[in-house]
Amino acid sequence: QVQLLESGGGLVQPGGSLRLSCVASGSIFSINDMAWYRQAPGKERELVATITSSSRTYYADSVKGRFTISRDNGKNTVYLQMNSLKPEDTAVFLCNAEVRGTPYSSSRRNYWGQGTQVTVYS
Repeated sequence: QVQLLESGGGLVQPGGSLRLSCVASGSIFSINDMAWYRQAPGKERELVATITSSSRTYYADSVKGRFTISRDNGKNTVYLQMNSLKPEDTAVFLCNAEVRGTPYSSSRRNYWGQGTQVTVYS
């Protein structure tokens, strides 16, 4: 089994910054794509940013130029630096990782964290 644990959420005023972290632990041989999603009350979960094992990145249009995703493969950790935060960024942010659990099989499985709350208030 694999566990993902997010941290770094909190309350911040518009224009402020937060840095989210997500650490993967458990039966991990390698991690392919890692991603951050968010879900606001009454809305569907949406993709915020992804990063491949070779650090290629993708961002949703709504966060381009404000958020930066990065990873530390040695620590099985993905980060999300969020700058110039807006009230519409308020959501639960969830980490996702595609994990290969053993060198004896090429199969991969997606795992989710529990989420960390980000609230941007004025």
